[in-house]
Amino acid sequence: MDCHILLEDRVQTSDSEYYYNGNVFLDRLHGASVEALPAGLDMNAQAVAAGERLRAQGRKPYVIPGGGSNPTGALGYVLCAQELAQQTTEMGLAFDHLVLATGSAGTQAGLAVGLKLFNLDIKMLGIGVRVPQPQQEANVLRLAQATAARLGQPELVQAQDIRANCDYVGEGYGKPTPAGLEAIELFARHEGILLDPVYSAKGASGLVDLIRQGHFKRGERVVFLHTGGAVALFGYTAAFAYGRDAIASAQPA
Repeated sequence: MDCHILLEDRVQTSDSEYYYNGNVFLDRLHGASVEALPAGLDMNAQAVAAGERLRAQGRKPYVIPGGGSNPTGALGYVLCAQELAQQTTEMGLAFDHLVLATGSAGTQAGLAVGLKLFNLDIKMLGIGVRVPQPQQEANVLRLAQATAARLGQPELVQAQDIRANCDYVGEGYGKPTPAGLEAIELFARHEGILLDPVYSAKGASGLVDLIRQGHFKRGERVVFLHTGGAVALFGYTAAFAYGRDAIASAQPA
């Protein structure tokens, strides 16, 4: 099965590492063909159009939307909620809050369905990485309800079940923030856990800031859901003071 990837140039940086390292390097290493597109396009519509072009060539394409965020993809995070329920039961722990990064909506939508489906009394908060809060919450709700409908329970998730805080996006999607870089260093140096600048670091920066503000009560247990993406770090070395550019400038002439 061949893989064809559409990449939108949302960040528009002059740093070559961003375009050739990290996930892009792995895309090419695994043999995918990559098509670069300018920012501002409807990428899901572009993916559908690419699928039609391949179909016209006699191929049989399977089109995956951005982030895999459709009811099929969101079912993966329904199962994530099931796994969380199983582990909390086995460990004898009760958690009060679930915090995660939320972007194309699939993760939070699937979890919203799963939390209801498996009767988990956990308050979920998505830390937005791309769009304003009203738009993010609407996107998540729409997908959550479509996912619940796929399971035969269209009324399972309501608007009050979806909460997003989009104060930590910074200058835009894929653009690192100082707070996000701090979170990357905190998790790496204290826990040996690698976050990525696009999603998990912004989610973690929101968690850290909310803890500092006293948003969570002392004694409450908080789960931070790490959704992966650490390979993206290697496309952002220039964002760190000790990154590639700093090391190069320190070399003797």
